[in-house]
Amino acid sequence: MSFSTPRLALFAAFASASSFAAVKAPEPSPSPDTAQLEFFEKNIRPVLAAKCYKCHSAEADKVKGGLLLDTRDGIRQGGDSGHAVVPGNVEESLLLKALHSLDKDLAMPPEKSGGKLPDQVIADFEKWVKMGAPDPRDGAAVAVKKEIDFTKAREFWAFKAPVAAPAPAVAEKQWPRTDIDRFVLAGLEAKGLKPVADADRRNLIRRTYFDLIGLPPTPEEMDAFFKDTAPNAFARVVDKLLASPQFGERWGRHWLDVARYAESTGKERNYTFPEAWRYRDYVIAAFNADKPYDEFIREQIAGDLLAAKDAAERNEHLIATGFLALGPKGLNEKNRVQFEMDLVDEQIDVTSRAVLGLTAACARCHDHKFDPVPQSDYYALAGIFRSSKTFFGTGGGEGKAAQKNKNGTRLLTLSEAAVTTSSPQPIATTAPTPAADPVAAMAAQNPKRAAKLAKMSPTEKAQLFARLKSNGRLPSTAQPAAAAPAPTPTGHAGFAMGVQESRVANSPMYIRGEIDSIGPIIPRGFLTVLTTASKPAISSQESGRRELAEWLTDEANPLTARVMANRVWLNLFGDGLVRTPDNFGATGEKPGNPALLDLLATQFMRDGWSVKALIRSIVLSRTYQLGTIHNAKNYEADPDNVLVWRMSPRRLDAEAIRDAVLAASGQIERTPPHGSVVANVGDGYIGRGIRPSVFNIEARYRSVYLPIVRDFVPDVLAVFDFAEPSLVVPARDTTNVPSQALFMMNSGFVTAQSQALAKRLLAMTQYDYSQRITMAYMLTLSRPPTEAERARADKYLSSEAEALVAEKGNAAAPEKAWATFCQALFACAEFRYLK
Repeated sequence: MSFSTPRLALFAAFASASSFAAVKAPEPSPSPDTAQLEFFEKNIRPVLAAKCYKCHSAEADKVKGGLLLDTRDGIRQGGDSGHAVVPGNVEESLLLKALHSLDKDLAMPPEKSGGKLPDQVIADFEKWVKMGAPDPRDGAAVAVKKEIDFTKAREFWAFKAPVAAPAPAVAEKQWPRTDIDRFVLAGLEAKGLKPVADADRRNLIRRTYFDLIGLPPTPEEMDAFFKDTAPNAFARVVDKLLASPQFGERWGRHWLDVARYAESTGKERNYTFPEAWRYRDYVIAAFNADKPYDEFIREQIAGDLLAAKDAAERNEHLIATGFLALGPKGLNEKNRVQFEMDLVDEQIDVTSRAVLGLTAACARCHDHKFDPVPQSDYYALAGIFRSSKTFFGTGGGEGKAAQKNKNGTRLLTLSEAAVTTSSPQPIATTAPTPAADPVAAMAAQNPKRAAKLAKMSPTEKAQLFARLKSNGRLPSTAQPAAAAPAPTPTGHAGFAMGVQESRVANSPMYIRGEIDSIGPIIPRGFLTVLTTASKPAISSQESGRRELAEWLTDEANPLTARVMANRVWLNLFGDGLVRTPDNFGATGEKPGNPALLDLLATQFMRDGWSVKALIRSIVLSRTYQLGTIHNAKNYEADPDNVLVWRMSPRRLDAEAIRDAVLAASGQIERTPPHGSVVANVGDGYIGRGIRPSVFNIEARYRSVYLPIVRDFVPDVLAVFDFAEPSLVVPARDTTNVPSQALFMMNSGFVTAQSQALAKRLLAMTQYDYSQRITMAYMLTLSRPPTEAERARADKYLSSEAEALVAEKGNAAAPEKAWATFCQALFACAEFRYLK
């Protein structure tokens, strides 16, 4: 849809007039960008330690060129030749010139240290400099710690077991409804503050629907809630939402952020993960079934080692271990040991941060600089994961075609328990009809290809058809059939990513993380600071993943329940009680209300690790039901709302925005698709053989089922701060930038859904003109328009329709005018925010 300049101005004025005046854009955080610091710790510091510190650190026998690279000041000041790093300036950063070997006199590392670094590593350094060279290394170089006093270290708040304290006494005895409220109110009263008024019923019900299922309430659901005057009316709504299949789609996506879920390897050779969708569906099903969280964790760490009552549960356990296989893979790494250790490092990182809220992977090259995690503990964990085999595919395949990539692997074979339902059915593409099979025609031209085609299953032919079509190698007239033939029993139900036991062995410690600097052998084990009793014995016949899973979920572990309880609070309030949700260590923030966090953690375990029970208890508290009203006194005392004196206004995340647009237009498909677009495209190299555009699809199902390919996240998600799929993301960034408003005004997706909503409204023949305006507001903003808004909308629709008729004599002018009006509602700030 195109607009003339006056019409576009009218459109913008209408959108502005309908904007959410009560909501202010989030203030930029003064604290360092945790994602950027994480990038440094994961991609920059290990390389500096492994390749540079030997000659350019305080530990070096002789510092070469006067250059120290082991502190922030040192790397920025540079040496005899000038500044090594100039934040934000690639051209002036001599370190990058040295890494590129542009000057033979500056080239680093030298040949004796391995020579020029891989292109991907150099690209990481360039990215780091462009983002401002974030670097937490204050002061002089810190020598590797020789000993850690673990008794003293365990006095840190996070390393003490949570204890439920009695609910505190409060002055306003009538205000609290639950113990959660008493702890919150006590914190406020201690500062001389009071909570703001409760949210009105309309805002509360909209907030709750989005928080629990990620969709807006329908006008009928809102009407039913308003008519229900029973004291437990709200509780009944909460229980209905918790029982909804859409609950798992919403809360499963939160975990997928933490699990760095993606359907490709990323990095320099981006290969597809066609079986990743099985893990996605496992997570969604687990949240819908309210699988106890401790069991959920055990299955992801050691599902292959757990007992199963039948073949279906065995499949489920195998798929769960995909948690350890989903991470990014550097397929270009030529050294087998280096690739293995990078894989293990990624598994240690996701396990420690997702479950424990600790950055244990920082101890790969040296003792952790801030937390009591010695390098020996890191390699104790490394031995567990090195004694396991990770199956992720990427060109591995089966049979003679297996392991086309040096670092590729096979996949786990699932049992035939669900052979008729476990194989993915095509979502966007299907096999060509036999009568006009362009694939067969191209094979006919090549005998070798013809022989391969004859051996392909119908599903494999469908995948080949999709790849050739996406790459432009089939004529545009080639049409797929209505559906691919159903798979026939083959003795297995398909394949999955995951892990299984391998050759059991302890790992040596690698000095400075370098694989050619082998230190002592470290017995497999766990983090010492979190092990207060005698360390659990690890069988000499097993990797230790079973024992690791039990140790992680033991109620004596001080972090596991706390970390998840904090994550649930974060997803309901926008901020956790600990505002660094993946860092409960020394450099993380302390909880704003420690007693409340311990209450939630102990309650979580007492209720059988039920996530739904924890969510229900929080949502039914008066604290969750507070309004978003601004209070000057409270703001002055607590500008970041750490004490929770109100509900902070929040922008919807990317999936909720897209799904809300589809829900309003009436186009949303609530039945989940089976499989994934990536599964249908099949195994291949993105950018060489598979066009990235094939993943930026148009679909009507919920956003959680869109293909998540590293480096090619769908635009509709990327523009609204979708989680970076290569990183553990416990809390997404929230930005308010012009590109988001432009997307809502110009994207084909929003335009098409605006037209669909216009047709939906005009088809409501039971309503008059004014009532349709009301329905437009109800479907998009969950409220009726004010009288001023109704008058403005009426004037706009009339003038726009008249202008279109006068301009082109267009009989469809009313529909176009309504479509523009609907797009203005989608584009207004109120649509994207909760209050």
